[in-house]
Amino acid sequence: MRGRGWPRPRLGAVSHDANHPADRLLAAIDAAGAPVCVGLDPVAEKLPASLRPAPGDDAASAAIEAFSCGVIDAVAGIVPAVKVQAACFERHGPAGAAALARTLAHAARVPGLEVILDFKRGDIGISADHYASSARGPMAAGWTTVSAYLGTDSLLPFLAPGHGAFALVRTSNPSGDAVQQQRLADGRSVAEMVADLVAQAGAAFVGASGFSALGAVVGATKRADAAALRERMPRQVFLVPGFGAQGGGVDDVLPCFRADGRGALVTASRSVIYAFGAADRDWASAVRRAAEELRTQIGAAVGVRA
Repeated sequence: MRGRGWPRPRLGAVSHDANHPADRLLAAIDAAGAPVCVGLDPVAEKLPASLRPAPGDDAASAAIEAFSCGVIDAVAGIVPAVKVQAACFERHGPAGAAALARTLAHAARVPGLEVILDFKRGDIGISADHYASSARGPMAAGWTTVSAYLGTDSLLPFLAPGHGAFALVRTSNPSGDAVQQQRLADGRSVAEMVADLVAQAGAAFVGASGFSALGAVVGATKRADAAALRERMPRQVFLVPGFGAQGGGVDDVLPCFRADGRGALVTASRSVIYAFGAADRDWASAVRRAAEELRTQIGAAVGVRA
């Protein structure tokens, strides 16, 4: 359902540089027909019966890799981006880390699919350089998620040519309010202060599309703050988690977009990747249908799809 008073934008092809992450993402969104992303948060115990692993990290790693690659193949050509949650793989040790690298490489080989490595790193100096290098090299991700708590020193290493990052600004978890809603002496909230920092740092990385390689994570469950943050960050692409299973709806995500219908990427994870039933043998088809429904729902709401 469209939010009251939301203007239906008139979208056309956007200018882009194939080596600029925001330009690539905007082009991928136009090609797919909706600004949506499927989050890969694989848990061994939730996999289809045909993939359910035996006990042990090696078996679990192989199973979640097979499932994740199957999901990527199922949503290819439907969504413009996937977001791979590193923690779901890293919990399984070296075998999980290797499975993560292979899963990211599999996604990177899909034409027109932007790949986000969700690892929320936040460090400085040589540590940040190494984290950023791992994402560009072995992990083969075009985007990462990062923490801005240490300032721009924790952001800039992730903005090498061809690579972008989404900085945590307003997260979807309830306890984030205890930090992000606190007021500073100048009247801004902590989230608004971080938004200003991200906007300033990202100004030097704007592509032909008008969007920066430094984006922002703004949760779908924080609708009351999204419009104000959009005003503070007009050139940031918002990565919007929390849609679907976490409680965010269409009306919640609309304030994350600019009036022209651009500027946000809505992420759904559990509602798509676990769309199959316990008895579904063709689980990939259920995942594909859920991705198509997500694309239609969000695309129609922002005016991308008829």
